[in-house]
Amino acid sequence: MQQPAASAATTAYKILVVDDDPDIVELLEYNLRKEGYDVATAPDGRKALEVAQQFSPDIVLLDVMMPHLDGIAACRELRAMPKFKDTYILFLTARSEEFSEVAAFDAGADDYLSKPIKPRALMSRLAAVVRRDLEPTGAPTSDVIDINGLRIDRTGFAVYQDGRKISLPKKEFELLAFLAASPHKVFGRDELLQNIWGNDVFVLARTVDVHVRKVREKVGEHHIQTIKGVGYKFNLDN
Repeated sequence: MQQPAASAATTAYKILVVDDDPDIVELLEYNLRKEGYDVATAPDGRKALEVAQQFSPDIVLLDVMMPHLDGIAACRELRAMPKFKDTYILFLTARSEEFSEVAAFDAGADDYLSKPIKPRALMSRLAAVVRRDLEPTGAPTSDVIDINGLRIDRTGFAVYQDGRKISLPKKEFELLAFLAASPHKVFGRDELLQNIWGNDVFVLARTVDVHVRKVREKVGEHHIQTIKGVGYKFNLDN
């Protein structure tokens, strides 16, 4: 079946491909440009940080094992820069061990895909990312949630605690806002994955645990309660 032509919206998206294998870079660049994306490349993590500053990518495809600066470290440094806190970072790697995947998400990754790369599957996944970004699902019940000492501004993607602004990457913010919108309900990991990451992104349930831990580190341990054997809920008790 012939692939649909890239939409005008897709062409606005810039993708940075970071891999030390020139054959993989060439393969990805060819397929991405064919779909209408604007593409830049880098051969290692250190160069990727330089290119990212100039190119300002919407999406980064990042290998793990690279010279000079590996993908995990590069991801962590990108997330530390305010301009890249919402950039979609997808790891493409031959490292399929669970600890590598957990380390990637812990560094701030949004998705993780094992090599060998299947271009059509990757293009479908990227199209889903663009589609969800342009057409967010589910209208919020309120633009601002004031609950348990937190002020969550859905429109501005901002969280405040006692007047102090707390910076959260997009997925961490979405997770906190989703739980806070239904503070009496317990959500299982699969349900959270479906609502926050969507059906088109294939990540481990462990991803939810990593993001909950990172949110707790920033807003406080007591806001998200673990319901053993079930999942998580927003805690109304101070």
